[in-house]
Amino acid sequence: MKKELSAIRTKIDAIDERVVKLLNDRLKLAQRVGQLKHSARSRIYVAEREADVFRRVAAANQGPLKPAALQAIYREIMSAALALEKPLVIAYLGPEATNTHAAALRKFGGSVDYRPMPSLADVFTAVEKGEADYGVVPIENSTEGSVRDSLDLFVETPLKIVAEIQTEIEHTLFSNEPLAKIQRVYSKDQALAQCRRWLQRHLPHAQLVDVDSTALGVQRAAKEKGAAAVGPRLAGERYGVPAVAMRIQDQKNNTSRFGILGHEPSGIVGRGHDKTSLLVSLHHEPGALLRALTPFHRRKLNLTRIESRPSRLRPWDYIFFLDVSGHYHEPAMQAAIKDIRRHCPMVKWLGSYPAAKAGGEH
Repeated sequence: MKKELSAIRTKIDAIDERVVKLLNDRLKLAQRVGQLKHSARSRIYVAEREADVFRRVAAANQGPLKPAALQAIYREIMSAALALEKPLVIAYLGPEATNTHAAALRKFGGSVDYRPMPSLADVFTAVEKGEADYGVVPIENSTEGSVRDSLDLFVETPLKIVAEIQTEIEHTLFSNEPLAKIQRVYSKDQALAQCRRWLQRHLPHAQLVDVDSTALGVQRAAKEKGAAAVGPRLAGERYGVPAVAMRIQDQKNNTSRFGILGHEPSGIVGRGHDKTSLLVSLHHEPGALLRALTPFHRRKLNLTRIESRPSRLRPWDYIFFLDVSGHYHEPAMQAAIKDIRRHCPMVKWLGSYPAAKAGGEH
């Protein structure tokens, strides 16, 4: 057995040497790509190229390596490549160890520079002013719906959604106390809402306290007697608070969608893998919404989401956020939007980008 193990390990060592050489060869080519991009002043992060790489390596995978493991490996390879092309700064809703931080790490890997921001508005501002190359913001959750503050900020910003990531959200209850001694539970309002039934059943007498982020809630639970917090596992590890109960979200497949903010829109992936986000206002007249949506139906463009928000311009005046399958620059989408502009006082393109699946895969 020892002889056979030794022979196998010798082969593994030889493969490792080849893998390291090939990785460095790949990164040298990425450096050259970065130099060409810099000369042309073009985008460093190219979402459509990233999506194509993930699909191509997934198709080449014959196992036993699992698809999720392969994507995680390539995420870090591409993160290292991005860092060589240009030191990237990614702004996100902080502090460290929030769900948004975890989504940013999953999207950009461990080789770029992350900057936590105290509010969603600060994330938008950091990218607009060039203090960060990209920003990561929550857009919606499968249990509790849209993140309204994010939607409202899209009204005025010149930024585009250049990519998205969908990730399953698992909530953990953290505390230095046993369940029987917990008097207060801190967390972000969305996280508390996603665990509402579990909290009512197991902590019916505890006060639920909304704070600015899940990570801030865990920080408070670390310091206060009788306190607990709902948050991601990353937060408990970061702030040293033990887990009292895990997977306490009410819905098993609790998924959140995050948008990646940037200045330049993404190109066309094609093959039905693109998504377009639009902001539309309507006239106050019968049939206005129907006239705005009909052009998509005529061209068989799938409307995957519609969300209304107060415009804040006049009482009872609303704007609509739309997600549509397809890219803004595809002929069918261009024809539909041309028709919509005839009926709507405002049609704003928020971005087109590769559509993500739950778990972050394209």
